[in-house]
Amino acid sequence: MAFVTLQNVTYKYPLTKTPVLQNINLQVNEGEFVAVIGPNGAGKSTLCYTLAGFVPHFFKGELTGFVEVAGMDSGKSTLDEWVLNVGLAFQNPFNQISGAKYTVFEEIAFGLENTGVPREEMKVRVEEAMELTGIRDLADRSPYSLSGGQQQRVALTSILVMQPKLLVLDEPTSQMDPIGTREVFGVIRKMAEEGMTVVMAEHKVEWIANFADRVVALKDGRILLEGKPNEVLTSDLLVENGFAISRYTSAAREAKKRGLWKRENLPVTLDEAVEGFASAPGHKK
Repeated sequence: MAFVTLQNVTYKYPLTKTPVLQNINLQVNEGEFVAVIGPNGAGKSTLCYTLAGFVPHFFKGELTGFVEVAGMDSGKSTLDEWVLNVGLAFQNPFNQISGAKYTVFEEIAFGLENTGVPREEMKVRVEEAMELTGIRDLADRSPYSLSGGQQQRVALTSILVMQPKLLVLDEPTSQMDPIGTREVFGVIRKMAEEGMTVVMAEHKVEWIANFADRVVALKDGRILLEGKPNEVLTSDLLVENGFAISRYTSAAREAKKRGLWKRENLPVTLDEAVEGFASAPGHKK
């Protein structure tokens, strides 16, 4: 049985006429890492808000269809019940910082305080979460003194420390450099392998190809494609519908037209491209 189920989900924000999500049908298994891609305005953030219960409980608007996470029906649950199972990291980490705490350590502990976790357990969980995301050196810093990438790590850590059953991420590495991105993707992959279910909206397709189990491509609030990363991320439909694709996929597609790419599958990552071009006709080792 699926851990996350969306059936015929359509949603309109208040005072709008056009649905942002249209007839979404999606299932996610427990422990699966699903990446959601799409152009700006495709509905990625709204899908994240729906999974996190903010739609419709916070943003209101008109939601039809069925949303279930961990056996809970969104239409029959309150937001305070929902957030005990689901954690959401926003695209802009500044929107997630509480403003009520002076240090990063206190900020990460804030959610645990609000749910009545004992002090000693709280301390252990905060330290373990900071170790996991590599921010122990930031513990005594003010959250507002950090760079955008550091704030994103703090926001992610604040969610992970709550130990949600479903982790929902809206472009969590948008302000990170490549090293930070790799580390965070590695953390998320590790959490999925340990049983946490992950849904991430993200533009960085090369990292998605390396770490995600499945990719969902959204266009105009509808699911355009769904499947294994390399199948979806190299599909001609992405190019035809204005999706950002990997530079390596673009290069290999052009090379294929000229007879220089002989493999059936196109690459998404650098390693795949190097391996493929190394076997091309005329290549000298």
